[in-house]
Amino acid sequence: MTDNRRADRIAIFVDVQNIYYTCRQAYGRQFNYRKLWQQISREGDIVTAFAYAIDRGDEGQRKFQNALRQIGFEVRLKPYIQRSDGSAKGDWDVGITIDLLETAPMVDRVILLSGDGDFDLLLKKVRDKYGVFAEAYGVPALTANSLIDAASFFNAIDEKLLL
Repeated sequence: MTDNRRADRIAIFVDVQNIYYTCRQAYGRQFNYRKLWQQISREGDIVTAFAYAIDRGDEGQRKFQNALRQIGFEVRLKPYIQRSDGSAKGDWDVGITIDLLETAPMVDRVILLSGDGDFDLLLKKVRDKYGVFAEAYGVPALTANSLIDAASFFNAIDEKLLL
């Protein structure tokens, strides 16, 4: 028997810094992007995938960014900014929001990897306005409840998705 259903068109958005630090804090390990890609590609057609990262210009980061590109991600980079008071700046919240809002009308599912509660309104908006299935992936203990509640489905990052 053949399945004539159209596969879901899926867009992936990764808040790389958030995923790196939450996996490191909770598990002392790194996230397995290749395993994520394999898992999601079995569920539908990945039509676009963005990984948003901060660029400090070091060799290890470049290797990681190239590995993401080889998997299939478009890597978006922002320079790391060290302020004179010692604090640092470098987040992609606005960029992720713009890209996700622009992409949502063209896909069936958006998948956001982040534990940041600032994205709760974004997931609610794309669900309500575009009828898109809005998933979130995050480390359970370090993901905002508001983001979990706003998602159509929450995927817990656990041992299965770690290196």
